[in-house]
Amino acid sequence: MRKLLKLQKGFTLIELLVVIAIIAILAVVVFVALDPATRFADARNSRRWNDVNNLLTAVHECIVDNDGDLTLCGLATSTAETQIGDDNLGCNTLCPGSGVDCIDLDTQLAAYLASIPQDPSDGTAGTTGYSITVDANNIVTLASCSAENGETIQVSR
Repeated sequence: MRKLLKLQKGFTLIELLVVIAIIAILAVVVFVALDPATRFADARNSRRWNDVNNLLTAVHECIVDNDGDLTLCGLATSTAETQIGDDNLGCNTLCPGSGVDCIDLDTQLAAYLASIPQDPSDGTAGTTGYSITVDANNIVTLASCSAENGETIQVSR
């Protein structure tokens, strides 16, 4: 008779399954809310914004130091888009459009940048993933060729 009155300690199988199901549902909801793929794309786009601004600042410092002469900074007044890099490999695939060539700005911008920035997903020393355009009014526009999530990354000065 004494054994019947003794209380059993522990959880039942049903209670354990319910707790595990609740934890699983919460984990899925948190994972979906965080959306790591989008967060990584946003981080790469943030780096692209920073790189474009740094490159444009370096180009403008070069232009100012050379009394407005764009040719001494490796640029010429043109409406053609130019890919920043040191060779002609793959420029048309990174920045599609007419007149896309690669120019090497390493020597002209060496005093302003430690190294030429490269796109975080597909940039190389030969094709950085960034393009530069100078219009007829000498407005310099730098853009990322590989922006993600439908974002346009370009800065003009």
